[in-house]
This record gives sequence, structure tokens and C-alpha cells, in this order.
Amino acid sequence: MAITGSCFCGAVTYRVDGTLRDARSCHCSSCRKAFSAQASAYALVDPEEFSWISGQDLLTTYESKDGNGLQFCRICGSTLCGTHHGTIHGVTLGCVDGDPDIRLGMHMFVGSKAAWETLPDDGVPQYEDGSPANGSDNT
Repeated sequence: MAITGSCFCGAVTYRVDGTLRDARSCHCSSCRKAFSAQASAYALVDPEEFSWISGQDLLTTYESKDGNGLQFCRICGSTLCGTHHGTIHGVTLGCVDGDPDIRLGMHMFVGSKAAWETLPDDGVPQYEDGSPANGSDNT
């Protein structure tokens, strides 16, 4: 079953013909600024399973010096996906339509979370820096 997503104004839509994987919430200062929130929640996707349905011409891309980027609707500002050197690698969970049948598997960069944020005690692993794939330790 396909997963769809859309921006706040509905002008940009996408489709994932596959499954989302490795959902996580990142609490680093960059994600707080980029998403205007305490954290970003996103899941990884296979680039070949992702396609834009409408509004691709309305996307704006921001890419950092290290090649990580975001694509967002230039009308409403919703961040729809993450990129790495121009290739889509993840979608923001807040823009997925309906239930994507995935749950957060980790909280990353909790060592730099906002002072005012209280993390849930829900059994989801928390990592001071990055994720176990990056050699981080649990907190």
C-alpha cells in the first residue's frame, strides 16, 4: 500500500511505493531551528520508492555545506523531506497523510536538546549523540 504526504496548503504532494523505516526524533539545535520545534520527527525512505505527485515546481531546497538538506513548500513552508547531496532519503512524519504504520525507534542528540524540553519516558532509546550506527552510546 502506498504512503502519501502533503504540505500544509496541499499544493505539494508525494507518494512512497514502499515502507518507511528507522523513524527517529532528532533534538539537535539544527533540527530545532529548521523545524521551529523541539525536535524533528522523520523516517528514512528508499529514494527509488519516492515520487512527487504534484507541486514539485513549488519546492525550495536548502542544503548545508555537508550536503544534508531539506525540501519545503515555498507557499506554506512545510518541510516535506530530507536530502543528502540532492537525493531524497527521508520524509518528515508530520507531513505524512494518515497512519504510516511506523513508530519512533530512537531519540537522537538528546545531549543537546532544548533546556525547556522534557523527553517522554516511553521506553524509546535515547542517544546523547546521533544513533548507534554512528557509534553513539545510550543515555
